[in-house]
Amino acid sequence: MLKYIALFNELESLIRNGRLKAGFKLPSIRQLSDQHQCSKSTVLKSLQELEKRHLIYAVPKSGYYVVQKEFDGKSEPTTDIDFVTSAPAWHQFPYHDFQHCINKAIDTYQQELFIYGTPKGLPSLIKVIQKQLEQYQVFAKEEQIFITSGVQQALSLLTLIPFPNERTHILVEQPSYHLFVEQLKAYKLSVLGIERTAEGIDLGELERIFSEQEIKFFYTMPRFHNPLGTSYSKMERVEILKLAVKYGVFIVEDDYLADFEENMKVDPIFSEDTHNMVIYLKSFSKIMFPGLRIGVAVLPKPLTDSFQLYKRTADIDSSMISQAALEIYIKSGMFEHHRNQVRLSYSFRANLLYDALEKHSTLGFFRPACMNAHILLPRRLNSTNLINNLQNQQVLVETMGQNYIDGFHQEKILKLNVSNTNIQKLEQGIALIFNELNKKKNYYL
Repeated sequence: MLKYIALFNELESLIRNGRLKAGFKLPSIRQLSDQHQCSKSTVLKSLQELEKRHLIYAVPKSGYYVVQKEFDGKSEPTTDIDFVTSAPAWHQFPYHDFQHCINKAIDTYQQELFIYGTPKGLPSLIKVIQKQLEQYQVFAKEEQIFITSGVQQALSLLTLIPFPNERTHILVEQPSYHLFVEQLKAYKLSVLGIERTAEGIDLGELERIFSEQEIKFFYTMPRFHNPLGTSYSKMERVEILKLAVKYGVFIVEDDYLADFEENMKVDPIFSEDTHNMVIYLKSFSKIMFPGLRIGVAVLPKPLTDSFQLYKRTADIDSSMISQAALEIYIKSGMFEHHRNQVRLSYSFRANLLYDALEKHSTLGFFRPACMNAHILLPRRLNSTNLINNLQNQQVLVETMGQNYIDGFHQEKILKLNVSNTNIQKLEQGIALIFNELNKKKNYYL
């Protein structure tokens, strides 16, 4: 066996069995050469192979360090039983891996990172994203793809730019994504709502609104709706698209949790669109970390020029260093590894939540999809008392008030999100919720 392969195998074994832990600094090239009685070039070749496998990373003028490869889905940062926080837990992200990618990005791109980029995004990242989107059955040309500062920026731009249908009203599901609801209120935009429940959407009502109102676009989350946690059936997705085409209404499809889909036969509405009516949005915040602030917007050709103009005037370009690091993270295979680990973690959490709800529920519930579930509360329930009483027991919950636009009828619904829930206390939290729901003092007379 060649000496560099023997050294590579030895170091790889020490890293994979945990004897060399994440962040550990390896001995210098000279020290390794002396220890293993081989040349420095042999040591360097072994280290380069380890770096190619993303087991170590180099810090200029410092040395080589072990990359973090473990995803700790069971580490819990708090004693609260938190059913509110939807952001992924910071401790679950292999930040050493991404730090390695940032270092590589700076070395690789150097000058490009320290000048203004392009409003569309880093061209090399767009090529990588184009290929990755195909995994979600989103086939688009490079000129259709824009990198944005999170999906939130894409939504903001879409509310502002003129559309070919020359309309002004925006239709949103009710309830809906709370930050977009806040944005619509802040901008004082003309917005209408349509009820969405665990059973889906009333297609007859959708057609009535499309036919009677001047709808610019319909904002929808077909997959893993936030906050309900439910998904549209294939029939519903197909019918929604048919109605949009019939009445000239654009669809803004927010597929923010596409990476968590376990059923590869579930395709987005975009995949069926042959009339350039669907705008597809994809986020990296949930699968990675919110501070990355990188989103993807795939636009029909008639909208690309306006979107690029408005984006350029908004921020010139999104963070070039983040884009370059993400490109390397995806191309290296680290993203796929991380996504698979996160998907397994959230599937495990969703099953724990389902088991706990099935065991303790007295009101009925809707099966968790990914990390979200909800409970339809009795009308006479004093939800403020319920929330306060649970908080005193270190159980954090909230209802969906902030997810509704002004003037729309609000159902009493309790949100349950297990992204950051202490899994050792998850069932205890569910039991406490239903214990409070069974107390007469929490109801209006």
